[in-house]
Amino acid sequence: MQSKGTLVVISGPSGSGKGTVVKRLREIMPEVSLSVSATTRAPREGEMDGREYYFITRDDFEDMVAQGEILEFTSYCGNYYGTPKKEAERITGEGRDLILEIEVDGASQIKRLVPDSVTIMLIPPTVSKLEERLRGRGTETEQVISNRLARAREEIKLATSYDYVVVNEDDGVEECAETIREIIRAERNKSARMSYITDKFLEN
Repeated sequence: MQSKGTLVVISGPSGSGKGTVVKRLREIMPEVSLSVSATTRAPREGEMDGREYYFITRDDFEDMVAQGEILEFTSYCGNYYGTPKKEAERITGEGRDLILEIEVDGASQIKRLVPDSVTIMLIPPTVSKLEERLRGRGTETEQVISNRLARAREEIKLATSYDYVVVNEDDGVEECAETIREIIRAERNKSARMSYITDKFLEN
């Protein structure tokens, strides 16, 4: 017997360093899986169905949403992006932990549908540091930066609805990834997740 894997949601404002931290987390925890999202956009050169994304039609995506087969989704630049429910259930059903790196609005969707999921908000240490990171990209206009900062403030207001908040300091990717690893390990040993062992013990 084995316990079901943990569904771990990692989200945070643009500029919080989610992608970099998740990449490092998977390097130090190769046993965890990363969810492959479904999207209605066309594949780009070099992309493979089932690796980068599951590429499906808009009609099929909307049918999946209507049938409750998408855990969370969002629309960006006219295309849908979402997490297939069957994919998540297959991975966690095999006892493997699953990381979902998604937007803040998607995290709330997941928590409603999967109450025992673990939600982690990644935030920068200060607003000024966030602004510095956004400007450091050198790819965004003043208006875009202003919009992202305003949105970050609104998103961070939701931090109290998360199970955990982890601050990603400058040059803190290693520490961040280690903190999240500790959270995942602790969650694996929660009494509710260990019932398969305690129940087995009491049978004898």
